[in-house]
Amino acid sequence: MGRWIEIARVGQVPPGTSVVVVDGDEAIALFNVGGAFHAIDNRCPHAGASLADGDLEGTTVHCPFHGWTFDVVTGVCAVARSARVHCFPVKVEGDRVLVELGTRPR
Repeated sequence: MGRWIEIARVGQVPPGTSVVVVDGDEAIALFNVGGAFHAIDNRCPHAGASLADGDLEGTTVHCPFHGWTFDVVTGVCAVARSARVHCFPVKVEGDRVLVELGTRPR
């Protein structure tokens, strides 16, 4: 079980947008897809780009460096299925968006 931290307020991330949140050594990309929040590792495993800087289409984010695409719900890469990014559990409490840290597989 991890720890839940507030990473944003609902109004800070309008639908169709993203933000980067850093907590210690974790860089998290938070996406708002039609009012549903999803959080993934911010670093593309292919080229290290900030995924929060990529274009979001539905639940797919396009890496701004080389165009790899990742599903922000599952973390799966459509270009190389063996590549994926970690997804963080997200919940909304009132106006607060929280993610659970410490959930990575060892």
